[in-house]
Amino acid sequence: MSVDPSAIPNFGGQPRGGPDGRQPGGPQQGQPQQGQPQQGRRPTAPILPNQELVKQLLERMKLKYVVDKQGDLVAPWKSFRTYIMFRGEKQQRIMSVRTFYDRPYTLDDKPRLLESVDEWHHTTLWPKVYTHTNDEGTVRLIGEAQMLIGVGVGFDHFVSSLVSWVRAAVEFDKWLVDRLGLEKDLETSGETSGETSGEANGEPGGETNGENGPLPEAGADGEPGAGPGEGA
Repeated sequence: MSVDPSAIPNFGGQPRGGPDGRQPGGPQQGQPQQGQPQQGRRPTAPILPNQELVKQLLERMKLKYVVDKQGDLVAPWKSFRTYIMFRGEKQQRIMSVRTFYDRPYTLDDKPRLLESVDEWHHTTLWPKVYTHTNDEGTVRLIGEAQMLIGVGVGFDHFVSSLVSWVRAAVEFDKWLVDRLGLEKDLETSGETSGETSGEANGEPGGETNGENGPLPEAGADGEPGAGPGEGA
C-alpha cells in the first residue's frame, strides 16, 4: 500500500513567496495553513490536516469508509473498525487513529491478552494497544496512535504516518490471531456489526457494503513503520 504524497492535492501549504518568505496577501512562510485543495501543487509549509485530506488518502489507499453519527471517519474490516478522529482546539488539536477490535474475550483470557500486548509493545512502535472490559465482563482490545497537529505538521510526515498507522492496525489483528492460535477469518466476507455501515450519516468513499480486505504489501519507497514499526 504505497501512497505518493505528491499525488494528493495541496491542503494549505504554499510555495515560498518573495525574498522575505511572506506569501502575498497571506501568512508568513512556515505558519500552518488551511485552504482549498490546489491540484498539482505540493505543500511546502506546515499544514493543518482535516477530514477531507484523510478521505482522499483513504480513497487512494482503496479503503472503504463511512462517517458515523459523531462525524468521525470509520474504516471497517471483518473483525475490527478503525476510526480517524480529530479532537481538541487550537494548539492542542490532535488526530487519533483508534481501532476497536471486535473479537470478544472473557476475564479468564485477560492475563494472556496482557502478556500478548506486552510482547507487542516490546517489539513494535505502534499502535499502543490496551484492554477494555465492559459491565458484562467482556474483554476487547483497543489500539491507537495519536499526532499533535495544532501547531502544523509536515505534509509528507502526515501522509506516511497515517498510512503506516492504518497498516499497523491491520497487522496487529493478524499478529494476534497467530500469537493466540485463533482461527484465521480475516479474508472472509460479511457485515460488521454496529454503526459502521448501516447507520452512517455521511458520504461513503465508494461502496460500503461489506468490509475492507487484506492490504497489499508496502511499496519499495520505505513507508516508515509499514506494518508494525520495529522497536529497538
